Amino acid sequence: MLAPIYIAHLEHNAWFSQLPSVFKEFIVSHAVQQHFDKEQAIFHSGDTFNGIYAVLEGAVRLGYIDIEGKESVAAIVEPIMWFGEISLVDAQPRSHDAIAIQKSLILHIPSLAIEKLLAAHPVFWYHIAQLTSQKLRFAFLELISIQTQSMTQRLAQRLMFILNGYGNHLIIETNTIHLSQEQLAQMLTCSRQTVNQELQALEKQNILRLSFRKIEILDLAKLHRIAHAFPEL
Repeated sequence: MLAPIYIAHLEHNAWFSQLPSVFKEFIVSHAVQQHFDKEQAIFHSGDTFNGIYAVLEGAVRLGYIDIEGKESVAAIVEPIMWFGEISLVDAQPRSHDAIAIQKSLILHIPSLAIEKLLAAHPVFWYHIAQLTSQKLRFAFLELISIQTQSMTQRLAQRLMFILNGYGNHLIIETNTIHLSQEQLAQMLTCSRQTVNQELQALEKQNILRLSFRKIEILDLAKLHRIAHAFPEL
C-alpha cells in the first residue's frame, strides 16, 4: 500500500489528479515502491513492457546509448512524473533506457495489473492515451522549436519544460533545476560550450543563476517571454 505522503504527492501530478476515483484507488492499491541506486537501470531499450512508472523521489534519465557509446538524453524525469507507458500502447519493446541518476524511489504498476484493469475497464485506455499524448505534444513542440527558434529561445523553452515537468505538474512549485550543462546540451543536441554561453547570457540579464549542476530561475516571467517569443525573421 502506498504511503499517504506519496498519495498526496501524486495529486500534484496533472494526469493522476484528473483520474476518476476508481482508477486512483486501483493505482494506489496495486502500485509497488521500488528503490534504485545511482546509475541503476529501471529498464533498457529493447526490453519487454513490464508496467508503467512514476518518480516519487530522486530522478531518472530517459535516453539512449548507441553502439559507439555515445549517449543522447531525451529528458530527466523527476517527482512526480510518469513514464514507460508508450510500450503499453504500441505493444513494442522499450524505445529508450530509463536510468536512475541518483538514489531514487520509483512507483511501479506491473503490467499484469494494468492488463486486468484495462480488461475490466476499457475506458482506462482513454486515460492512457492522455498520458501518451502529453509526451507527443512536447515532442512536437521541441521539433518545431528546432526548426524555427534561435538557440536562446530553444534553451528557454527547454528550461520551462523542465520546470513544468513536461506537463506533469499542475503548477510550477520550484525555481531550481538540478541538471548539468552537459546533460542540457545533450537534450538540445548542441555543444556544452554553446549551452554555457547561452546560460551566461541569461545570467547577465538576471534571469537565472548558475552553480554546480544547478540552475536557479530568478525571473520566470522573462524566461517565459523568451521561450514564447515569435521566431526571428
